[in-house]
Formats: sequence, structure tokens, C-alpha cells
Amino acid sequence: MQDNIAIEVKGLRKEFKVSSSGKGFLGKLQALFHRGHKIITAVNDIDFKIRRGEFVGYVGENGAGKSTTIKMLTGILVPTSGTAEVNGIVPYKDRKKNAAKIGVVFGQRTQLWWDLPVRESFDLLRVIFRVSRSDFDRQMAKLEKALGLRPLLEMPVRKLSLGQRMRCDIAASLIHNPPVLFLDEPTIGLDVLAKQSVRNFLSEINRTEGTTIILTTHDMNDIEQLCKRLIILEEGKIIFDGETEFLKQKFVHEKVIEVEFYEDDCVMQGIPGVTVVREQGCKKWLTFDSDGSGIGEVIGTIASQYKIKDISVKEPSVESIIRNIYDNRIKLSTS
Repeated sequence: MQDNIAIEVKGLRKEFKVSSSGKGFLGKLQALFHRGHKIITAVNDIDFKIRRGEFVGYVGENGAGKSTTIKMLTGILVPTSGTAEVNGIVPYKDRKKNAAKIGVVFGQRTQLWWDLPVRESFDLLRVIFRVSRSDFDRQMAKLEKALGLRPLLEMPVRKLSLGQRMRCDIAASLIHNPPVLFLDEPTIGLDVLAKQSVRNFLSEINRTEGTTIILTTHDMNDIEQLCKRLIILEEGKIIFDGETEFLKQKFVHEKVIEVEFYEDDCVMQGIPGVTVVREQGCKKWLTFDSDGSGIGEVIGTIASQYKIKDISVKEPSVESIIRNIYDNRIKLSTS
């Protein structure tokens, strides 16, 4: 494993053996005496490398294999075949050594003690990870400020809201200042301001401390604001691995123009190649095919025909681009 590589995966595969039975009453009855099995492939011979200090989005639809991959990289699951190394360690062969060098936040699961105050959970984790008191105090001061934890420290974990608990879980995963951080839906349950605070914090530790971060999320604002690189899974296979900006450029065919008209000019007649997708009073959202017309040409046409109060161009979300990739693959496979 090269020194600048934090994570290396080669031919990684995970299969699960699940029981199956026939349909209907007769099928259930037969299963009592002879139960069949089938093999489900959750992760299908994937390869990738993540350099130290990268912030990577690892995304896909439900059941694509994201969580299974992360569980193999954290040592929870053993691969059926292939290899994986994190910080030069094979996770499922040396789980304790691997755990000491990674931080993990799994969306709906907490690593805090349910009935203990948050402060005591943090202190127990300090002992488990063998962090010195001085290093712990220094790290906690930074985490308290960045994540707004001070009002929560004396509260039992069971009394925290989902958003509050997520902030505490992120802090718990960083108590030992790990070089690699795995995040599964880290902004779930947070309001808009809290989400932005968490994003700013994650961006900061990635930039200033060189923390390698792997993010799985369904919130495409997280991806767009944080991840320069994106790995997309479909049915256990990687269908895209590259720069987020390149993905947007390659698969974007429509841009959205947000236009606010003056009240005396709210009625908009049809403009060739432009579609009104949403209206709210004198504000309209328009789409156009950027392959057919330039943005300047479209805006010029609108401005020459109507009195415009305000106008802005919105880039498509990564979520819409990913959906575009899926749709194109389905069309290609069925044509």
C-alpha cells in the first residue's frame, strides 16, 4: 500500500446466503422440511483507492451496497473475496488496531451510552481509545465550539433529539483524532443552520488536519458542498468514480433559470426550447436544453421580451444527475 493511499480496495465482494421458500401455503409447508437457499451479491468485485486527505462521496440507491462496503472497511463484515486495507491495516483481520485509527458514524445507531450524560460517554470513549487527558481536553474544546455541544454535555443521551445526538456522535467519532472518518447520513435530523454548521466543521477538519472522509448520504447538498470526488454504486458495482464537477458537466443537459417579473408583465408566452416547470406569483422557474441553446442566448431572449426584476441560473443537483445516469443505463439496457 502506497504511503499516500488511505484506503485501497481490490476485487472486493460480499455475498449473503438467504433462505427462500415457494409461494403460497404449499410452498411454506414444503419449506418446513426442505428449505432452499439463494445467494445475494451485495458488493460485486469493486476496486478503488482513496488518497489521504480526500473527501469522497460514496452514494447510490438503497440496496446498492454502500453500507456493506463501509462495514467491510470498518471490520464489521468479512468479505467473501477480494482485499481491503485502511491505513495499511486489513480491517477484518485486526479490528482493534483498525478501530484505533478510524472514526465511524452510522446514521441511526449511536456509540454513546443511552442512560449516561453525554460528558460521561465522551470520557468513557477517551479511556477506551487511550487518549491522554491533555489531548482529550484540547480536542473536546474544539469539538464543543464547532458543534455547539456545551448545552448538551450534562443531558442523558436518551433525552437528546435526533439532531442533537448526531452532533454528539460526530464528536464521539473524533475524540481520538482518527486519520480516516466514515460518515453515514451525518446531517440526518438536523435543521438548516445545524446542517451548515456540521458541513463547515467537516470541511475544516478535512482542510486543516488532512482527515480522510468517506461520506454516504441521501442529502445531495452534502455531496455538492463537501465532496470533490464521487463514487456511485448500482447493484453492488461502481458505475462512476471521478470528480463531482466532471460528473455535473458530463451528464447535465438542463439548467434552471429562476426569473422574477414585474407585476405588470407576469404573463409569459411560450419561448422555443424553454419550459416553465414551476410558478409562484410573478416568479417562474424555467428549464432549457443547454446543448441546444447557450445560457446567454436564452436570457437575452427573455430580457428582450419581458420586464425582469431579478434573474439567476441554478445548477442541477447531483441527485438529478445521478438519476439521469440511472435512466440512461436503463434505456441502454432495454434498447
